[in-house]
Parts: sequence; C-alpha cells; structure tokens
Amino acid sequence: MFSSLIGQPQAIELLTCAMKHDRIAPAYLFVGSAGVGRGLAAREFVALLLSHEFQLPSAVLLQRIQQGNHPDLLWVEPTYLHQGKRISASEATDLGVKRRAPPQIRLEQIREISRFLSRPPLESRRAVVVIEDAETMAEAAANGLLKTLEEPGRATMILIAPSLESLLPTLVSRCQRIPFRRLSQTDLVTVLQQSGHADIVQHPEVLALAQGSPGEAIAHWQQLQTMPAELLAAVSQPPTSLRQALELARQIDKALDPEAQLWLVDYLQHLYWQTLSRPALLQRLETTRRHLRSYAQPRLVWEVTWMDLLVA
Repeated sequence: MFSSLIGQPQAIELLTCAMKHDRIAPAYLFVGSAGVGRGLAAREFVALLLSHEFQLPSAVLLQRIQQGNHPDLLWVEPTYLHQGKRISASEATDLGVKRRAPPQIRLEQIREISRFLSRPPLESRRAVVVIEDAETMAEAAANGLLKTLEEPGRATMILIAPSLESLLPTLVSRCQRIPFRRLSQTDLVTVLQQSGHADIVQHPEVLALAQGSPGEAIAHWQQLQTMPAELLAAVSQPPTSLRQALELARQIDKALDPEAQLWLVDYLQHLYWQTLSRPALLQRLETTRRHLRSYAQPRLVWEVTWMDLLVA
C-alpha cells in the first residue's frame, strides 16, 4: 500500500489507518508543496477506495484511473477558456495556446461535480471526486463547493492544495487534512533516479531550486533545457551599464513567454544568492515577480528591474 510514495510517512500512516479501520472521511485535503507526491497519493488512495468497495485488485483500478477510465471517479483540474471552450493545461500546450492568465477551477466545473454526484455510483458503493490545484478556485466556485462538501452523499472528495491559507477556511474546516512535506535530499535523489531522471542529480543548481520537490526538480530541468544559452550567459551577472540593462530587457521580452520569465526570476534569485550573496538583489527580483504576475508590460518590468540592479 503506497509503496511508490517516498518520503511521506505521516500521509501514508493516516491514509492506511483510514483504510484499515474502514473510517473513510467524506472529504480530504491533501496539503503540501507541488511535486512532492500529492497527486500520486491521491491516485493510489482512490484505487484503494474503489478496490475496497468493488473487490478488485487496486493495481487494476490504478491503471484504469490513470487512463481516466472509471465511471465512479471524476478528476477535476484547472482549465483555460479558449474560443469559448474549457481546455486543460496539457491541451493548451498541445494546441500551442498562449496563456496570459493561469488556469482556474471554474464555477461550471463545480456544477459538473454536483451533477456527477447526483447519480448513484455504477460500479462501487461510493463515488470519488479529486480536485487538483483547488487553490485556483475563484470565490464563487469555492462557495459553490461548500454545499457539496457538507452533503457529499455516497462520495469521498479529495482536494489538493499547497497550503491551508490558499483555501477558504470554510472549505478547510470540512476536510480531514493529510500533510505532505518536502523531501529530504536523499529521498529527492531516490525519486529522481527511480523515475528515470537520474541526469538531474548531476545538476545541484536544479536540486537547490526544487527545494525537496521531485516534481519541481523535473519542471525546472525541463525549463532549463528550453532557455537560450546566450540569454543565460547574459544574465549570469547583473548589468553594469544602462545600455546593457535595456538590451537584456529586450532579449528577455523577445525570447521568453510569461511563464518562462517567472521561472527566470527563480533562477536568478538562486544564482545571484550563490554568486553574490546580496539580499537586495533577491528583494528586487521578488518585486519583479509580483509585477509580472500582475500582468504589467514585461519589457518595462525588466527594464526597471535591471536599472534598479545597477545601483542595488
């Protein structure tokens, strides 16, 4: 049970005890940083729930769950609106859709949950709903979920979020919390090696950026591979002249999409702290992150950033 989940003994113990004593809560909140095993634990727990009820091997149901092929499971993830249709992040990538705003759990998706739970389960004595990135719910969607959490009927709901503070307190209070921690360096390396990403282990800067999250280590590594080498070389030190500052801003705006620019902020904060140890640089880059997230004009944001760093 949960044999593939590494570095999360408390979460495993809580979920195992729930299964062992057949005391399944109506709603769970899997809370912790992204990439540390929350989604993996949710899939394995769902497989155990449905196999427990339907008397099938959990491995068989886990395969069906991974394929999105079980009538009593609804897996909800944040979506974008594109040409009047909802699409997932992976679909947006496949379609080449440029994303200016982050995806959201939308009110219509909450209504779909209510419709899903309004019918009896088909193969099991319970239905299961998993909501990924539950913190992306707008207030209307979160309020719409409250009644369902209060009266889920023959269902178990699992919300996945990074922190308690990222959700409405009324949602948190209706869920049993399952904490997920960032992994130790040893466990981080083990997960990366077992998942076929042993090459990442050779790059300590990527491991440092990941901060104990295998998922984030993989995402950082993949993003690093897409970055122009000449741009990384250009930003390896803050600019020393106004002309250089403006040219760097132009290069970043031209070469990187908004998501990559936010990643560059993380990369520069780590790089400058390791090489320069100047807190003022980190603070200024945090301001850059905030402005980029508020959808200010990116080139202007970077021009101001680099000009400020000239005197930081």
